[in-house]
Amino acid sequence: MHASMSPSRTSPPAFPAHLSFGEDRAQARREFDDPKDKGGLFRFNPDFVLFRHGFEIRIVDGEHALKTQTAWLIERMYVSRGLQAYRPAPDIDERLTTIVASRGEHLVGTMTLGVDTGTGLLADTLYKKEIDAVRRRGGKVCEITRLAMDPERGSQEALAGMVQILYILVSMVHKTTDIFIEVHPRHAGYYQRLLGYELVGQERTCPRVGAPAVLLHLCGKKLDALVQRFAGGADSTTRSFYRLFPTPSVLTELHRALLSF
Repeated sequence: MHASMSPSRTSPPAFPAHLSFGEDRAQARREFDDPKDKGGLFRFNPDFVLFRHGFEIRIVDGEHALKTQTAWLIERMYVSRGLQAYRPAPDIDERLTTIVASRGEHLVGTMTLGVDTGTGLLADTLYKKEIDAVRRRGGKVCEITRLAMDPERGSQEALAGMVQILYILVSMVHKTTDIFIEVHPRHAGYYQRLLGYELVGQERTCPRVGAPAVLLHLCGKKLDALVQRFAGGADSTTRSFYRLFPTPSVLTELHRALLSF
Protein backbone atom coordinates (compact mmCIF):
# COMPACT_ATOMS: atom_id res chain seq x y z
CA MET A 1 0.00 0.00 0.00
CA HIS A 2 1.62 3.22 -1.09
CA ALA A 3 -0.95 6.00 -0.79
CA SER A 4 -0.40 9.10 1.31
CA MET A 5 -2.82 9.96 4.09
CA SER A 6 -2.50 13.62 5.01
CA PRO A 7 -3.92 14.94 8.29
CA SER A 8 -6.34 17.85 8.37
CA ARG A 9 -7.71 20.12 11.07
CA THR A 10 -11.22 18.71 10.83
CA SER A 11 -12.80 18.46 14.27
CA PRO A 12 -14.32 15.11 15.22
CA PRO A 13 -18.06 14.82 15.85
CA ALA A 14 -19.30 14.39 19.38
CA PHE A 15 -20.87 11.03 20.29
CA PRO A 16 -22.47 10.05 23.60
CA ALA A 17 -20.80 7.28 25.60
CA HIS A 18 -22.93 4.46 27.03
CA LEU A 19 -20.73 1.51 28.03
CA SER A 20 -17.10 1.01 28.91
CA PHE A 21 -14.79 -0.23 26.16
CA GLY A 22 -14.23 -3.61 27.79
CA GLU A 23 -17.96 -4.20 28.25
CA ASP A 24 -18.66 -3.20 24.65
CA ARG A 25 -16.12 -5.56 23.15
CA ALA A 26 -17.05 -8.48 25.41
CA GLN A 27 -20.73 -8.00 24.61
CA ALA A 28 -20.00 -7.86 20.88
CA ARG A 29 -18.04 -11.09 21.03
CA ARG A 30 -20.82 -12.88 22.94
CA GLU A 31 -23.51 -11.81 20.50
CA PHE A 32 -21.57 -12.56 17.32
CA ASP A 33 -19.46 -15.58 18.16
CA ASP A 34 -19.08 -17.08 14.69
CA PRO A 35 -21.16 -15.40 11.94
CA LYS A 36 -19.63 -17.41 9.09
CA ASP A 37 -20.93 -19.18 6.05
CA LYS A 38 -20.07 -22.76 5.17
CA GLY A 39 -16.86 -21.68 3.47
CA GLY A 40 -15.51 -20.16 6.65
CA LEU A 41 -15.93 -16.59 5.36
CA PHE A 42 -17.73 -13.92 7.35
CA ARG A 43 -21.11 -12.76 6.11
CA PHE A 44 -21.87 -9.05 6.28
CA ASN A 45 -25.16 -7.21 6.09
CA PRO A 46 -25.43 -6.26 2.38
CA ASP A 47 -27.46 -3.18 3.32
CA PHE A 48 -24.92 -1.84 5.82
CA VAL A 49 -23.86 1.77 5.20
CA LEU A 50 -22.01 4.14 7.53
CA PHE A 51 -22.95 7.76 6.84
CA ARG A 52 -20.22 10.21 7.83
CA HIS A 53 -20.17 13.91 6.91
CA GLY A 54 -21.71 13.36 3.49
CA PHE A 55 -19.73 10.20 2.73
CA GLU A 56 -21.09 6.66 2.57
CA ILE A 57 -18.82 3.87 3.82
CA ARG A 58 -19.62 0.28 2.92
CA ILE A 59 -18.15 -3.17 2.27
CA VAL A 60 -18.35 -4.08 -1.41
CA ASP A 61 -17.58 -7.81 -1.43
CA GLY A 62 -19.69 -9.51 -4.08
CA GLU A 63 -20.88 -6.28 -5.71
CA HIS A 64 -19.38 -6.48 -9.18
CA ALA A 65 -20.14 -2.87 -10.21
CA LEU A 66 -18.52 -1.39 -7.11
CA LYS A 67 -15.52 -3.71 -7.42
CA THR A 68 -15.02 -2.49 -10.98
CA GLN A 69 -15.12 1.13 -9.80
CA THR A 70 -12.72 0.27 -7.00
CA ALA A 71 -10.22 -1.30 -9.38
CA TRP A 72 -10.43 1.76 -11.62
CA LEU A 73 -9.83 4.15 -8.70
CA ILE A 74 -6.81 2.14 -7.52
CA GLU A 75 -5.33 2.04 -11.01
CA ARG A 76 -5.85 5.78 -11.54
CA MET A 77 -4.34 6.77 -8.19
CA TYR A 78 -1.41 4.35 -8.41
CA VAL A 79 -0.48 5.32 -11.97
CA SER A 80 -0.64 9.03 -11.05
CA ARG A 81 2.08 8.34 -8.45
CA GLY A 82 4.24 6.27 -10.76
CA LEU A 83 3.22 2.94 -9.18
CA GLN A 84 2.13 -0.29 -10.80
CA ALA A 85 -1.52 -1.15 -10.14
CA TYR A 86 -2.07 -4.81 -9.32
CA ARG A 87 -5.08 -7.06 -8.80
CA PRO A 88 -5.12 -10.09 -6.48
CA ALA A 89 -5.58 -13.51 -8.05
CA PRO A 90 -9.24 -14.71 -7.98
CA ASP A 91 -8.57 -17.32 -5.29
CA ILE A 92 -6.97 -14.65 -3.09
CA ASP A 93 -9.53 -11.96 -3.89
CA GLU A 94 -12.46 -13.93 -2.43
CA ARG A 95 -10.70 -14.02 0.95
CA LEU A 96 -10.25 -10.24 1.07
CA THR A 97 -12.61 -7.59 2.41
CA THR A 98 -12.77 -4.31 0.51
CA ILE A 99 -14.01 -1.12 2.15
CA VAL A 100 -14.99 1.91 0.07
CA ALA A 101 -16.05 5.50 0.64
CA SER A 102 -18.30 7.29 -1.83
CA ARG A 103 -20.02 10.63 -2.18
CA GLY A 104 -23.00 10.69 -4.48
CA GLU A 105 -22.05 8.76 -7.60
CA HIS A 106 -18.32 9.14 -7.02
CA LEU A 107 -16.08 6.57 -5.36
CA VAL A 108 -13.51 8.57 -3.38
CA GLY A 109 -11.53 6.02 -1.40
CA THR A 110 -10.84 2.34 -0.81
CA MET A 111 -8.75 -0.03 1.29
CA THR A 112 -8.57 -3.81 1.55
CA LEU A 113 -8.18 -6.09 4.55
CA GLY A 114 -6.54 -9.48 4.21
CA VAL A 115 -6.57 -11.93 7.14
CA ASP A 116 -4.14 -14.85 7.26
CA THR A 117 -6.28 -17.98 7.36
CA GLY A 118 -3.36 -20.30 6.70
CA THR A 119 -2.52 -19.16 3.19
CA GLY A 120 -0.27 -16.26 4.16
CA LEU A 121 -0.24 -12.53 3.44
CA LEU A 122 0.93 -10.54 0.43
CA ALA A 123 3.54 -8.96 2.69
CA ASP A 124 5.14 -12.39 3.16
CA THR A 125 6.78 -11.90 -0.23
CA LEU A 126 9.25 -9.40 1.26
CA TYR A 127 8.82 -9.75 5.01
CA LYS A 128 7.98 -13.36 5.83
CA LYS A 129 10.72 -13.55 8.47
CA GLU A 130 9.34 -10.54 10.35
CA ILE A 131 5.73 -11.75 10.15
CA ASP A 132 6.62 -15.33 11.05
CA ALA A 133 8.13 -14.03 14.30
CA VAL A 134 4.64 -12.88 15.30
CA ARG A 135 3.02 -16.10 14.10
CA ARG A 136 5.38 -18.14 16.27
CA ARG A 137 4.14 -16.21 19.31
CA GLY A 138 0.61 -17.32 18.47
CA GLY A 139 -0.43 -14.13 16.73
CA LYS A 140 -3.33 -13.99 14.29
CA VAL A 141 -2.06 -11.63 11.61
CA CYS A 142 -3.71 -9.46 8.99
CA GLU A 143 -2.64 -6.80 6.51
CA ILE A 144 -3.98 -3.63 4.93
CA THR A 145 -3.45 -3.27 1.18
CA ARG A 146 -4.65 -1.33 -1.88
CA LEU A 147 -5.32 1.98 -0.17
CA ALA A 148 -6.30 4.72 -2.60
CA MET A 149 -7.88 8.13 -2.00
CA ASP A 150 -9.08 10.55 -4.67
CA PRO A 151 -7.35 13.82 -3.69
CA GLU A 152 -10.01 15.92 -5.42
CA ARG A 153 -13.08 14.35 -3.80
CA GLY A 154 -11.84 12.51 -0.71
CA SER A 155 -11.12 13.92 2.74
CA GLN A 156 -9.90 12.87 6.15
CA GLU A 157 -13.52 12.24 7.13
CA ALA A 158 -13.87 9.65 4.35
CA LEU A 159 -10.62 8.03 5.43
CA ALA A 160 -11.69 8.05 9.09
CA GLY A 161 -14.92 6.28 8.18
CA MET A 162 -13.04 3.53 6.35
CA VAL A 163 -10.50 3.09 9.16
CA GLN A 164 -13.39 2.94 11.63
CA ILE A 165 -14.91 -0.02 9.75
CA LEU A 166 -11.45 -1.54 9.41
CA TYR A 167 -11.06 -1.43 13.19
CA ILE A 168 -14.37 -3.22 13.70
CA LEU A 169 -13.29 -5.92 11.26
CA VAL A 170 -9.81 -6.55 12.67
CA SER A 171 -10.68 -6.22 16.35
CA MET A 172 -14.30 -7.31 16.77
CA VAL A 173 -15.05 -9.57 13.81
CA HIS A 174 -11.82 -11.41 12.95
CA LYS A 175 -10.25 -10.81 16.39
CA THR A 176 -6.77 -10.48 14.93
CA THR A 177 -3.84 -9.72 17.21
CA ASP A 178 -1.42 -8.00 14.83
CA ILE A 179 -1.80 -5.71 11.82
CA PHE A 180 0.82 -5.22 9.12
CA ILE A 181 1.04 -2.71 6.31
CA GLU A 182 3.62 -2.05 3.60
CA VAL A 183 4.01 1.67 2.88
CA HIS A 184 6.33 3.91 0.93
CA PRO A 185 9.17 5.04 3.24
CA ARG A 186 8.18 8.70 2.95
CA HIS A 187 4.70 7.90 4.32
CA ALA A 188 5.88 5.80 7.27
CA GLY A 189 6.14 8.75 9.65
CA TYR A 190 2.45 9.55 9.31
CA TYR A 191 1.41 6.03 10.28
CA GLN A 192 3.82 6.03 13.20
CA ARG A 193 2.88 9.45 14.61
CA LEU A 194 -0.89 9.40 14.13
CA LEU A 195 -1.86 5.73 13.94
CA GLY A 196 0.58 4.10 16.35
CA TYR A 197 2.45 1.82 13.94
CA GLU A 198 6.05 0.74 14.48
CA LEU A 199 8.72 0.07 11.86
CA VAL A 200 9.62 -3.65 11.79
CA GLY A 201 10.87 -4.23 8.23
CA GLN A 202 13.57 -2.24 6.47
CA GLU A 203 13.26 -0.70 3.01
CA ARG A 204 12.95 -3.09 0.09
CA THR A 205 11.47 -2.90 -3.40
CA CYS A 206 7.87 -4.11 -3.55
CA PRO A 207 7.42 -6.17 -6.75
CA ARG A 208 3.65 -5.62 -6.84
CA VAL A 209 3.86 -1.84 -7.30
CA GLY A 210 7.49 -1.41 -8.36
CA ALA A 211 8.40 1.03 -5.59
CA PRO A 212 10.28 1.13 -2.26
CA ALA A 213 8.42 -0.16 0.80
CA VAL A 214 8.91 -0.62 4.52
CA LEU A 215 6.89 -2.89 6.80
CA LEU A 216 4.93 -1.36 9.68
CA HIS A 217 3.27 -3.26 12.52
CA LEU A 218 0.52 -2.42 15.00
CA CYS A 219 -0.24 -4.70 17.93
CA GLY A 220 -3.96 -5.25 18.49
CA LYS A 221 -3.68 -4.50 22.21
CA LYS A 222 -2.03 -1.18 21.46
CA LEU A 223 -4.73 -0.38 18.92
CA ASP A 224 -7.45 -1.13 21.46
CA ALA A 225 -5.72 1.11 24.01
CA LEU A 226 -5.46 3.98 21.51
CA VAL A 227 -9.13 3.69 20.60
CA GLN A 228 -10.14 3.55 24.25
CA ARG A 229 -8.06 6.63 25.02
CA PHE A 230 -8.86 8.89 22.08
CA ALA A 231 -12.15 7.75 20.49
CA GLY A 232 -14.87 10.36 20.79
CA GLY A 233 -12.46 13.29 20.55
CA ALA A 234 -12.48 14.15 24.26
CA ASP A 235 -8.78 15.10 24.10
CA SER A 236 -8.75 18.16 21.84
CA THR A 237 -4.98 18.52 22.10
CA THR A 238 -4.03 15.21 20.49
CA ARG A 239 -3.21 14.66 16.83
CA SER A 240 -4.03 10.95 17.10
CA PHE A 241 -6.11 9.76 14.17
CA TYR A 242 -8.33 7.84 16.60
CA ARG A 243 -9.81 11.10 17.91
CA LEU A 244 -11.97 10.92 14.77
CA PHE A 245 -13.53 7.64 15.94
CA PRO A 246 -16.88 7.58 17.75
CA THR A 247 -16.98 6.21 21.28
CA PRO A 248 -16.51 2.44 21.78
CA SER A 249 -20.23 1.98 22.47
CA VAL A 250 -21.03 3.40 19.03
CA LEU A 251 -18.43 1.10 17.48
CA THR A 252 -20.22 -1.83 19.11
CA GLU A 253 -23.52 -0.67 17.61
CA LEU A 254 -21.87 -0.51 14.19
CA HIS A 255 -20.46 -4.00 14.70
CA ARG A 256 -23.96 -5.25 15.45
CA ALA A 257 -25.38 -3.54 12.36
CA LEU A 258 -22.60 -4.91 10.14
CA LEU A 259 -23.47 -8.49 11.07
CA SER A 260 -27.27 -8.12 11.24
CA PHE A 261 -29.55 -9.40 8.49
